[in-house]
Formats: sequence, C-alpha cells, structure tokens
Amino acid sequence: MTKKNILFFGLLFCSTTLFAQRTDVEGMAYFDEQRHPNFRENIVIPDVNGYRVLKCDFHTHTVFSDGLVWPTIRLQEAWSEGLDAFALTDHIEYHPFKNDVKVDHNRSHEIIEKDAQKNNIILVKGTEVTRSTPPGHFNAIFINDASEFIESQDAAYDKATVMKAAEQGAFVFWNHPGWQPKIKGSYEWIDFVEDLYANQALHGIEVINGFGFHKKALDWCVDKNLTVMGTSDIHNLIQRSYDTDRDYVHRTMTLVMAKERTPEAIREALDAGRTVAWASKYLAGKEEHVRALFDACVELKPPHYTEVRGNGNNTTFYEITNNSDLYFELILTEGNGTRGIVLYPQSSQLISAAADQSSLSYDVVSTYVRSDQHLNVTFNLN
Repeated sequence: MTKKNILFFGLLFCSTTLFAQRTDVEGMAYFDEQRHPNFRENIVIPDVNGYRVLKCDFHTHTVFSDGLVWPTIRLQEAWSEGLDAFALTDHIEYHPFKNDVKVDHNRSHEIIEKDAQKNNIILVKGTEVTRSTPPGHFNAIFINDASEFIESQDAAYDKATVMKAAEQGAFVFWNHPGWQPKIKGSYEWIDFVEDLYANQALHGIEVINGFGFHKKALDWCVDKNLTVMGTSDIHNLIQRSYDTDRDYVHRTMTLVMAKERTPEAIREALDAGRTVAWASKYLAGKEEHVRALFDACVELKPPHYTEVRGNGNNTTFYEITNNSDLYFELILTEGNGTRGIVLYPQSSQLISAAADQSSLSYDVVSTYVRSDQHLNVTFNLN
C-alpha cells in the first residue's frame, strides 16, 4: 500500500469518527479523530518460484541493552509496518540502563512472546555478541537461552562465545563489518572471521545495516556462499529514525523466500541462503535470488500497437507492469528502445522499441548482485 493510500484510509477513518463521536457520558465529548488510526500495512510482494516472500528484521534493540524503547513498542512497530518476523537482539555485554532495568538476557523476548503470537508475528529469539572491532559484533538468532553466553571482553573468549551460539544450533551472522572502516582490519576478511567460517560457525553477513550498505560484504556472501542479511539495527523509535512519511522509506529488512510462514520455514530459507536485503529503493543479494524476485514482480505485456512511419522506422509499444510494492529503476544497455524505465510500486509504464527489435536489455540500477554490478535483465519482444 502506498503512503497516499494509507493517508486516504487514515483520513477516511478520522472523518468517520468525527461524525460518530461518543456521547455515552452526559456532558462529555471525545475527539477520536485525533487518535492514530490502528491498521497494519500490507507490503505486497508476489510469491517467488513457489516461495512466500516474508518481511523480516533480525536485528533490533530495547532498553534491556542500549535501545530506547520497551519490548512492546518493538512488537507494535513490527505489526503496523507489515513485518512477518523479527528478533530482539539485545547485547549480551552492554547494559547502559542496568541501574534501572534488571539485567536478564531472555526477558525482552519473554515480555512479548505471547502477544507476538496473538498478533500473528513470528518472534525469533536472538542476541548480539558484542566485541571490540575487529572482530566486531555478531548476531545469533534461533537460540535457546541467551544467558548461556560468556560475558567477557577478553579476546580469548571471542571465538568460544560465537562457537557456543553455533553449538546451540543458532544462525550466526556478522554485523555491520564496515561500521568502523578507519580501524585496521574492521572491514577485512580477517583470520578470526575465516576461522569461524571454516568451522561452520558463520552463516551470514549484514550487507545492509540500517542506512549503511556494506558493499564488500555482498561480495563475501556471493563468493563464500553466505546468507545476505538486511536489518534495521534499530535503537530508537522506527518513526524517529526513518522518515516513513515519504514514499519508498521503510525500515531496512531481509526478504526471506520461505516455503511457508513459520519459524521452521524461515530457518530453512536462511540456511539455504534464499534472501535479499531491502533498503529504501534498493535490493541487494545473490544474482539468482534478485533475478527471481524481479521476474516475479515485473511483467512485460504483449505488444499492443505499432506506429508505422513513412521512413520505415516503425515503433512498437508495450506495457510493463510492477505487481509489487518494490521499486525498480532500469537503464538500457542493449537494443533500440526506451532508454530509462522507472517502475514505481504497483504501477505500469509504456515502453517502446524499434519494430525490428527482438529483445531489449537493461541494468536494474536499483539492485546490486555484487558491489559493482547491477542485475541485468533481457526482455524478449517476439
């Protein structure tokens, strides 16, 4: 649903309540039109090769570490923004509010566990293992007990802590590797990371964290067959951090192509690497998954008109449709036709090509399949 449509329904709601003010108490009136309308945004993305595309955020924080909100706020945000699944990943080692909030590594999850079920949100249990950079921070999700992790800043415990998560059967991913690029080794494939990878204790990397696109991390995921992750790493209110009143602005998330909408199916998809990171107008992931997502969303209709010109340079017109809430921007790379195409969410565009053209190729510049490479697509015109 576009922001304009949301605004329309919000105004409709307000106007309805305006003319239906409660008068159940004599001498009282209620200005319900001032209330924020309560609705869940629907993010429309078609199935991809039989898989459901689930909207997930596996890196969020609460006051149980260094976040600024209570866990229930995270759940309310996830529900209203149309997420299918999310995780509270409070730091194991860092608790700036410990004088006000009792340190309990499982408590933030426990507080909203039942309400998440009521609201039909999949709540994945997780935590963040925090180390100085390098090696940096690691998220472990699908864990059993967060309190079992070692609390130490001693470098000797670094590997043991992350390995303990792997031993629990957790899915472990490396957080924001380009976060502190000026620190030597922080944005490199260092021996520590290689050791985790060799021991099958590293399963993915945050390619996009919040507003930062770690391009080298995408190459590492592609070359080493690790899962591409996109997360908000949100600490403040989502609406305080993201300008969601503007079109195309949403929290950064991972699009997970799962067999069904269950925790088990999400885990299977993460293990298989069927993910694409989504931030703003951009998609980043392995080429096969970005291509499958594009093909599921974008459809070129058959030609509907050919303009005959006296000089023989006839032009054929087509309609191209985006059946999703994603955004695609294309630049012509081969052929004689429309040079640039912008496919806004849930929209269609007219494009044209020389009548003798059999195909047109485009770079989808709103996508990345490597740090320096966009998805290239070819439309067959015959």
